[in-house]
Formats: sequence, structure tokens, C-alpha cells
Amino acid sequence: MSDDHVKALRELLEPSRVNDNPDDLAYYGRDWTRQFPPAPLAVVFPQSAQEVQALVRWAMDTGVALVPSGGRTGLSGGAVAMRGEVVVSMDRMRRVLEVDATDRSITVQAGVTTETVQATAAEHGLFYPVDFASRGSSQIGGNIATNAGGIKVIRYGMTRDWVSGLKVVTGRGELLDLNRGLIKNATGYDLRHLFIGSEGTLGVIVEATLRLTDPPRQPQVMVLAVPALDALMHVFDAFRARLTLNAFEFFTDKALAHVLEGGGKRPFDTQSPYYVLVEYEADTEVHQEAAMAAFEDAANEGWLSDGVISQSQQQFADLWHLREGISESLAPHTPYKNDIAVRVARVAPFLADIEPLFAREYPDLEVVWFGHIGDGNLHINILKPADMAMDDFTATCGRVTGLLGQVLERHQGSISAEHGVGLLKKPYLYHVRSDAELDLMRQLKRVFDPHGIMNPAKIFDAD
Repeated sequence: MSDDHVKALRELLEPSRVNDNPDDLAYYGRDWTRQFPPAPLAVVFPQSAQEVQALVRWAMDTGVALVPSGGRTGLSGGAVAMRGEVVVSMDRMRRVLEVDATDRSITVQAGVTTETVQATAAEHGLFYPVDFASRGSSQIGGNIATNAGGIKVIRYGMTRDWVSGLKVVTGRGELLDLNRGLIKNATGYDLRHLFIGSEGTLGVIVEATLRLTDPPRQPQVMVLAVPALDALMHVFDAFRARLTLNAFEFFTDKALAHVLEGGGKRPFDTQSPYYVLVEYEADTEVHQEAAMAAFEDAANEGWLSDGVISQSQQQFADLWHLREGISESLAPHTPYKNDIAVRVARVAPFLADIEPLFAREYPDLEVVWFGHIGDGNLHINILKPADMAMDDFTATCGRVTGLLGQVLERHQGSISAEHGVGLLKKPYLYHVRSDAELDLMRQLKRVFDPHGIMNPAKIFDAD
């Protein structure tokens, strides 16, 4: 039967755009998580919304499920195809359709990369602010499907805040044109927002209109040494009170060590258990003086022990690499990732709760912390020892994540701040979502995907 399905797909699309090569199935069948073995039936490469509609209608007729696939840079298993699904890759839907300087908007197909959107906006003197280290390979459709955040949320917000229009193909095969790029539109339910963060479970995002803004004025970066965990938010308050912050990032000495092993440049000689990276606008002498005043005040309070400020574009990039290079440097160690968030006001007490939890539960495993602490988001990476079986490793990490979920529940936080739920975080969703919420989510799934063909088993079990 599988051969018949592949044959039918090759009649539906050009045969060259239907792939069942085993190596390609393994490549396209998974994202950056490695806990789930990929096993898709085929990978297809539509070039238009109409071809996506045809694929969905074929799936409705055959009962073969579809897994939408972007750059597959996700970290929760949301783009994994492990049950004989057909992967719908957006790699052939990479056209920039329009840039409207008057509207300050850009309209793109779903397969356009984040970096391409940023570069195209810059060519018109504009700025797309959603940003993260995977910008060169992550795709806009996937960004929207997971409501991606990144390094500048503290100033600019999440992907959701920049989507002014969407075209989607639902699990019923309908093509919806949602909000059409309007700034103001008070005509009932805004279905656009259901698809932002839906992880492909309601349909396939095929096109997006994104808002653009002015670029930041002369951004500058400091990297600061923080001697104690409880000083982090004091440093944040000191800088936020004086400056317009674009980013406030946190990482530990362990994270820095991995980046340095990969060729990163040590920012200064002082050794510290914790570091923060601060990006801020410094287009006037007043801003520069304010930055130095914040540094001096924090140092006088004992919250800082050293620091460096970028003096060139190259140093700006080198300092940012200390933060953005962390995930890549950890990848060879097969990390189990926790992507969590609490309200900014709860960061300090939350950290006080989870630091001893991880010290107790992971006595023999290396735990690497970093994240966007200025918006309440922390990434906790547990590295797999080379001699530890993967099943044992994931079982241990899963058990501890259950304990972490209990702490998040007490602090009213989130088990997934920006990577989505997918398969990896699904068992812990009940800690942060009520039974009533989950029931309504399942009902919405049935409305938009009555045949259960859209990215099944992700976020929650439908029934």
C-alpha cells in the first residue's frame, strides 16, 4: 500500500518533488531533537498553496497524515514524522512576494528563512526584529507555527506580535486568508492567532504578511561577569532603568566553556560563574553615559565583577557569539533541553527553587544554563554522557522534567517558552494548562482537522 501511496503522490505533484529515498526520509523526518526515530512514508515539496490544498485533500481521502516541515530547527519534536506520515516540506515555497514600504510590511511564502526576511527588510531601510541563532535555516512558517521568540523579545515581543496576515490550508482542505495585513480589524474571531503556535496541528501555513519597523539606532553590547545567581535580576533592573534594552541574555561558566572550546574568544580574564549580555541603543552620548553609570552602580553594589563593551562591529559580533554559539557548541553532546518561562518578577524565586532541584537530581550529569532572562525565559540543557544509553538518559531527564513541571505550576510558568510542545513536552502540559483549556484545544483541533491528518500526536492526543 505504501508504494501505491507514493505512486499517487507522484501523479499529484511532479515526480521529482516526491522523495522516498531512505537518507532523505531520515533527514526530513526529524527536527533538532534526536529522541524520536524518524519513519515517514515520503517527503513532498509543494510550490503553491493550491498544491498544498491538493495534498490535504489526498490525505483526507487516504487517511495518511501530513507533517508540515520548515527548517526543522525546533527542539520539541514538533516536526518529527515517525508513524508513516508524509512530510510536507516548504523548501520550494521560498518567494518574497511583496515589500510595502508604506504599510511597513513584507509578504512571503512560508519557506522563506528568517534571515532572508531580515535582509530584505534591511534593503528597504526597515527591520524585522524576531531573531535567533538559527535565523539562516529556520523558516517563517515554522517560526509562526511555534510562535518563536528569540533574543530580542524583551523589546519587540514574540513572532505573534509581527504577523499581520496569514494564508493557511486547514485540515479540511480550505484555503483561508486571515486578516489580510490589516492593522485594525474588529470583525469577530481572529482565526490568525489560532494558527500562530498551533505547530501544524490545525493546518499548513503557506504565506505570511509580517510587520516591519525602524532598525535600532547604533546598538552596542556589553558582556558582564556576575558573581552570584541572586544578583542577575538586580543587574537587569539597573540597566533597564537607564537604557532602552534590545536584549538581556544570561549564560553560565559551563556554557561559556563550551563556546570557547569551539573557537569563541574569552571576553576578559576574570572568571565568573554567571554572565549576562546586554544590548542597548547607544546613538547619543547620553546613552553611553547611562550605560557606564548602570555598570558602575551595579559594580559598587557587588552585582558585577568585570565587564567589556563592544568597540567595533567585529567585537560586537564576537561578544554575541558567546551567547548565540551555545546551542551549536552543545549539539555534539546530545542535550536534553528544557525551555521554560516565568513572569519576570518571579525569575529570582524560581531560580532559587530549581537550582537545588537540578543539583540534587543530576549529580553526575552536566547541566548548562542560559537564556533570555530579561523576558523570563531560561534554557536548561542536560548533556548526555557518552557511555550512557539514550533510553536511560531520556528516562532520567523525563522524570526530572516532571519535577520541574511541579515547580513551574507553583510559579504559574510555562513548560515551553518558545520551542513549542511537540512530542517532547506533551507529557508535562497538564502542569501549565487546565483540563478545561486542554479540552477546548482538542475541540478546536477537531473543527479544523476533523480527519485527524494534520501533524497527529503533537501537543496533545486528540481524543
